[in-house]
Amino acid sequence: MKTDDKKLSTASGIPYVENENTMSVGARGPLLLEDFILHDKMAHFNRERIPERVVHAKGTGAYGKFTVTNDISRYTKAKLFSKLGNSCKLFARFSQVGGEKGSADSERDPRGFALKFYTEDGNWDLVGNNTPVFFIKDPKKFSDFIHTQKRDPKTNLKSPTMMWDFWSHTPESLHQVMILMSDRGTPFSHRYMHGFGSHTFSMISANSDKVWVKFHFITQQGIRNFTGADADAMRGIDPDHSQRDLVEAIENKDFPKWDMKIQVMTPQEAKDFPFNPFDVTKIWPHGDFPLIDVGTFELNEIPKNYFADVEQVAFAPAHVVNGISYSPDKLLQGRLLSYPDAQRYRLGVNYEQIPVNKCPYMTANYERDGHMRVNGNGEDSPNYFPNSFDNLMIDYSYRQAAMPLDSAIANWYDRNGPGDDDHYTQPGILFKKVMTDDDRKNTVTNIVNSMMGITGEMKLDIINRQLCHFFAMDKRLGTAVAQGLGITNEEELMQ
Repeated sequence: MKTDDKKLSTASGIPYVENENTMSVGARGPLLLEDFILHDKMAHFNRERIPERVVHAKGTGAYGKFTVTNDISRYTKAKLFSKLGNSCKLFARFSQVGGEKGSADSERDPRGFALKFYTEDGNWDLVGNNTPVFFIKDPKKFSDFIHTQKRDPKTNLKSPTMMWDFWSHTPESLHQVMILMSDRGTPFSHRYMHGFGSHTFSMISANSDKVWVKFHFITQQGIRNFTGADADAMRGIDPDHSQRDLVEAIENKDFPKWDMKIQVMTPQEAKDFPFNPFDVTKIWPHGDFPLIDVGTFELNEIPKNYFADVEQVAFAPAHVVNGISYSPDKLLQGRLLSYPDAQRYRLGVNYEQIPVNKCPYMTANYERDGHMRVNGNGEDSPNYFPNSFDNLMIDYSYRQAAMPLDSAIANWYDRNGPGDDDHYTQPGILFKKVMTDDDRKNTVTNIVNSMMGITGEMKLDIINRQLCHFFAMDKRLGTAVAQGLGITNEEELMQ
């Protein structure tokens, strides 16, 4: 038996002996209220679960290392990218978007792809998905969209009717729907998928020149997906397949690796671009904006405790470092506020003191107090600024240049151009030119199987509305889906 100096004790350090038996009045008598060990154990047990994430609830994560392999300092003054060979520790979390904590890993769902870089200039969170686009472009639609991916408020069941009703009313979702309904919607595991920052971000050089960028993470393991049938089978064989795959790979020292690459667009190119370059439902063609190598990261350490790190890690796209910044991407702008707010709700206002979220370098500010403040609370230093007592200085080298805006008029309806409402060209290219024949066949099958679940008196309205989007995107796709649903003539389509 292993022996050491540790003694069984309460959280306050008081040793105790009776960990299994509660004090009672005689062998068969009632329990005594004074046995506080019972109350300690049960009270803590009742509070072991923090609220699960509303989205990205089920996930897995690991620590790793990022290394710069190519010089991009002409684009950014970020210290991390200042020279070849620079490296930093990182934490990665992969997840399902709409799934719950008990969901099967092989569910058809986008996968979250979130990275926390522990840099010398602070923690940089890059929070994206395994797809380069998303279903919506305006944050006001986000809660409505997520509700359709969760459970029907009456039946508490997942509802294809809700999903397709929303998608059919929201043609901007078509690009992401096509990816989701392809085999890319059911990755074999987290190791075998690409990651994307999805949004447009900006990089700022030492000369204060700004370019727009998109981040890509290309898996060195290669792409591997389940077919719809294989994914359904895996749900019954091993619902935790992706979690197990990552853990076993790292424990066997088969460390998964990804290459970071960026696309770069100048401000003038953004003005000349046929689409809104800040629209997250659209991509930048690689032929026009080729991928530029940046670096490589590997995952090499499974956390010792899942809850401490994977469940409590808190990402926020608002957390950028000097030399990297935001863009006018509307959905990104909404996430800048909502993500930190979600972390404060789940973990408390001092969530950045939790070890997995804590910056490993010195931090200093005037925030004090709040639930679970555990870092000394600033001790006796001033809690206001300016003051005459501390030497906390502002480093003006971190000041950013002013941002020119295209308009001084604010309203709800501005569009940059007609391309903003073209929701069909890019998904059409994906279906016709990017997908293989097998990809197209499987995508049609997955769409038909999903839409067969639409029920209720509005069934035909929802189906017809979505079919109109498919026909506008590609006539072959619309025809194949209609035939798969048993709709064979125009009269049925118009009912």
